[in-house]
Amino acid sequence: MAKHRTHEGPGPSQRQLRVGELIRRRMSEVLQRGEVHDPDLNRIPITVGEVRCSPDLKVATVFVLPLGGEGRDEAIAALARNRSELRRAMARDLGLKFAPDLRFRIDETFDRLDDARRLFADERVRRDVEAGADDDTSGDDRR
Repeated sequence: MAKHRTHEGPGPSQRQLRVGELIRRRMSEVLQRGEVHDPDLNRIPITVGEVRCSPDLKVATVFVLPLGGEGRDEAIAALARNRSELRRAMARDLGLKFAPDLRFRIDETFDRLDDARRLFADERVRRDVEAGADDDTSGDDRR
C-alpha cells in the first residue's frame, strides 16, 4: 500500500498554490459577470487579489478589495451573505472533487505597498538607501 506524503515545507504546497490560483480566477469571473443574484454585491466592483487554501483544500480564504478601497465592510458582508451561492458558481467549472468552504478577508497588500512607497519617499530613508548602495559599489571587496 502506498503512503501518502504530505507537504511539510515552510510555505504552501504546489497543489495549494495551483488550486488557489484556479479559485482566484474563477471567483474573479463570477464576480465580474454578476453570476450571483444580489444587487448589493453586483454593484460593488471587487478585485480578488489572492486565494490561500488550507492543506486539505477544504477551506479557501479569498483576499478581496473593493475598487478604490471604499466600502470594505459592505463588500465583505455581501460576500459572506452570498457565500453558498458563490461557492456553487465558483465550483461549477473547477473540476475539484469538493468545493472548498469560502472565507473572505480584506486584501491589505495594497495598503502595505503604499506604506512602503511612503517610507522610501522619506528623505532620510532615501539618503540611507543611497549611502548603502554607494558602499556596495565602492569596489572594496572584503571577502
